[in-house]
This record gives sequence, structure tokens and C-alpha cells, in this order.
Amino acid sequence: MRKFLKLSYSGTPFHGWQSQPNAESVQQTLEEALATLLRVPTPVTGAGRTDTGVHARVMYAHFDTDSGIADKRRFLNGLNRLCGPAIAVSDVIDVHDDAHARFDATSRTYKYFVALAKSPFLTGCSWLSPGELDIEAMNDAARLLLETEDFTSFAKLHSDARTNICRVSEARWERWENSFGVPGLVFTITADRFLRNMVRAVVGTLVDVGRGKIDREGFRNIIEKKDRCSAGTSMPPQALFLWDVRYLYV
Repeated sequence: MRKFLKLSYSGTPFHGWQSQPNAESVQQTLEEALATLLRVPTPVTGAGRTDTGVHARVMYAHFDTDSGIADKRRFLNGLNRLCGPAIAVSDVIDVHDDAHARFDATSRTYKYFVALAKSPFLTGCSWLSPGELDIEAMNDAARLLLETEDFTSFAKLHSDARTNICRVSEARWERWENSFGVPGLVFTITADRFLRNMVRAVVGTLVDVGRGKIDREGFRNIIEKKDRCSAGTSMPPQALFLWDVRYLYV
């Protein structure tokens, strides 16, 4: 029987989603917790692979089990206790046996948070901009992403991606109204898929637009060059959140 887990996590203590030798990961933590609860090794497959330090407001992962879950609340309580404070599992969902957390996702949404003034409360979940950013110029350039298919200029070099084609359906900057009253901006981007490091590279290049280092046509030229070296810097990970993942059946 296949199940989906709906979870969220702080990326701060983890070396990303994916299991790797000698480093703590979200995937490994979940698998160890499930193995303890179900008393059998239980691999999990996530909707994506967040990098070291990147957070997830919503993540889905699937696993298979031969035993049913008689008491859902008890199962979730046990799983949350074993996963520790940085991971919260909010639901376990029955799905069909061919359901796939990664390949069946129809869209993913990321948000990147920028603080425009220093706050000790936002340090671990935002990037502090050293100066003001031109939000109108950044939005003008961001609209070009909706017309783009090949995101090679924003792809991590030497990755294992078979294609750099992505279809972006949303890309916009907005004022960030946070509960601490700190002025800020948030960038939201939605696509059918994302490349490794893509969002942080896109944000870094748009920040160059916001600082007046490049204009809209310069941003277009970077896209058309299909060369990662021509784009902006990769932004720090702590400000990036996997915000939502959508499926047709969840």
C-alpha cells in the first residue's frame, strides 16, 4: 500500500533533503523514523530535493507499507516525536499504488524572502539586502521568465538533469508584510519543475536588476546566452522556502 506524507521542515540543521553519507538529511531522518514505527526499512521519495539550508512549508513524500495504519493520530504523533523538532508531519494520505510524489506533481511554488532592515527574528528565514531594491524593475524583468522555456543560464553546472526545460506560470515580487513590522520583499515563482539551484540563481540575477546593475534587456540577454556564468550569484539558502506542491489527486 502506498502512502503520501505531508510535511514541513526547517532546513537549518540538515544538509538538504536527499540522503548522503556522513550528513544529516530530511530524507534519512524520515526513513529512520518510519523504520522504527513500522519495524521494517522504509524508503521514502520526496516531491523534490531542497538544498542545504532551504526550508519547506509544504513537502510531500511517498512510502510503501504492507501494514495498514489503524490509528492515524497515533502514527503521526509517533512519527513527529521520532523526527525531532525541525520536521513536522501533518498528514498521512492513502493514494493509489502508482502514485509518485515527484513525477505526479503538477506544479511547485517557491518563495524567497528579503528583509530591507535588520531583525534578529528574521535572520534564519530571510536575506538582508544592503540597500533598497527597485521592485518595479525586478517585476518587469521577472515577466520574461513566463516566456522562457530553457533555463540553462540559471541551472547548476554539471548537474544530472536530463533537460533544462521548465515552464514557469508565476514569477512576481511583492511587499512582504511580516509580523515583526520589518520592511521586506518576497519573490514567488511557480513552475512545473525546477532545476538545481535555479530559484536562487534567478533571484540573484533579479536582485542585480533591482540594484540597477543590469536592465530588462540585460536580463533577457542572460536568459538567451544559456550560460550559467553570465547570470547573477546564487543567493543564500536560508531565505528560500518550498511553499507548495500541487497534485491532481491530493
